[in-house]
Amino acid sequence: MSQVSDVMTRGVRTMSHNDSCLLAAQAMSELNIGSLPVCDSDRLVGIVTDRDIVVRAVAQERTGALLRDIMSAEPLYCYADEPVEQALETMRGEQVRRLPVVDRDKRLVGVIALGDVATDGDEQATGEAMRDISEPSQPDRSHLSAASGNAGGGQTRGR
Repeated sequence: MSQVSDVMTRGVRTMSHNDSCLLAAQAMSELNIGSLPVCDSDRLVGIVTDRDIVVRAVAQERTGALLRDIMSAEPLYCYADEPVEQALETMRGEQVRRLPVVDRDKRLVGVIALGDVATDGDEQATGEAMRDISEPSQPDRSHLSAASGNAGGGQTRGR
């Protein structure tokens, strides 16, 4: 099997930890993506997702927050020189569809997504990873408020 560097996407958009969550949301909207690596210079320091923005900023009325306050620090990543199968194992184990790719000096060099592996022609490995990543899990609903509506275990209409 090929190395991560053979299939990854290079030249990805990054954000600074000092950028606003609004700027990150606008970049995600324009690029039609759901996550962005956060870097200090060229070193990966975090990742911010559309979910991070909603849960850690909007839902807490902190729309002016900086990425350093809402990003996931110490993100999962893989190395450019490792086998694709190893990156897929990380994706399976952590149930994620993409990983930042770094060199051995921890400088961001790209992102690998399941789509990158699929277009490289390894349909079986991609299918297996997608099945494992998408495995259903039960959400923790013990702390939900009325805002969760029926998803919090309330009755549905007509019942």
